Amino acid sequence: MSKIEYTSVEGKSPAYFALLGSLGLMVLIGLLSAYYMEHHGHHVTGMTNQIVWGLPHVFAIFLIVAASGALNVASIASVFSKKIYEPMARLSALLAVALLAGGLVVLLLDLGRPDRLIIAMTYYNFKSIFAWNIILYTGFFAFVGVYLWTMMDHNVYKFKKYAGFSAFIWRLILTTGTGSIFGFLVARSAYDAAIMAPMFVIMSFAFGLAIFLLVLMASYKWTGMELGDAVLRRLRNLLGVFVAAVLYFTVVYHLTNLYATQHHGFERFMLLDGGIYTNVFWIGEVLIGGLIPLAMIYAPGLKDNRTSLGFICLMIILGGMAKVYTILIAGQAYPMELFPGYEVSSSFYDGMVNSYSPSLPEFLLGISGMAMAILIVVFALKVLRFLPASLADAVVDPHAAK
Repeated sequence: MSKIEYTSVEGKSPAYFALLGSLGLMVLIGLLSAYYMEHHGHHVTGMTNQIVWGLPHVFAIFLIVAASGALNVASIASVFSKKIYEPMARLSALLAVALLAGGLVVLLLDLGRPDRLIIAMTYYNFKSIFAWNIILYTGFFAFVGVYLWTMMDHNVYKFKKYAGFSAFIWRLILTTGTGSIFGFLVARSAYDAAIMAPMFVIMSFAFGLAIFLLVLMASYKWTGMELGDAVLRRLRNLLGVFVAAVLYFTVVYHLTNLYATQHHGFERFMLLDGGIYTNVFWIGEVLIGGLIPLAMIYAPGLKDNRTSLGFICLMIILGGMAKVYTILIAGQAYPMELFPGYEVSSSFYDGMVNSYSPSLPEFLLGISGMAMAILIVVFALKVLRFLPASLADAVVDPHAAK
């Protein structure tokens, strides 16, 4: 591989400032939405006492999970010594930090009392998986920050592999912790499964890589720098493996639930009788987020088609949102089984499927988290050298097949 030269985005064009302004406006609208919900109370949202995690949590969890996966490229370069990925490691680490920041901002503003974060950061209940996740999130910022430092400062470059390995291990722990939030909630039929942790890990690989590919292609298209086919072929094939793995874990999860009699009710609800949740599962998660992208990735006629790759990534992101929606919202909508084997009925919604209709402020708050993540990346690309000046085939892989 030739010596890689890094550059920053000039960022002086009207289009660049229009992009910054648009993203900033979306973030501001999200902040106003959070203020509106906090000021008027819980009743202006679609959430209820039965469904306490709404659409903002869907966005937050998606971004947090994708943050871990966005570090894929950097991890492959440092931990597994795949040189073709090394030029993109800086961008990979930057995107990981930005996505986590965007997800945590949404999570914090959706709590209703953001000031309570001080309590969560100073008093720990180590029996709570939520308390452990506070440590995991802050640790991720620290490990990836140090990893970026070793990549960008030649004085500490010799420690890059160690920093990369530490960040790789921590990201696996982080996503395992996020998945374990659901795996440890034994009271919910949809969550009580040890497979949640590894499924979230592989979900992160697919979602994060899809976002990374979109950011990579957009950055080089808008700056006019060269992006060769060799890199995109590798990343495209890797994305196909991850999408197939997500489908595999989804099948195993539902087959495992079907084997256990206590989960038969939820499986019938999710797969057949759940109304909107069933539709989101089959159309959004399985079809749009899995089968169609998988078919397009390996379709011979679309091998080097960048437009199709962009659509593939968008479908995976939408499918990922649908998957988190079915896990989070459908899992709360299905009634808790307080007395197994008995039918429960009362004025407190016992035994009833809970309804949820997302409100506009919830959606705007969630979108603002995505906007904040992109805003961080767009600004960072201007002030620091994250992008290789060229990712042409002759630079990253001189022996790549033409």
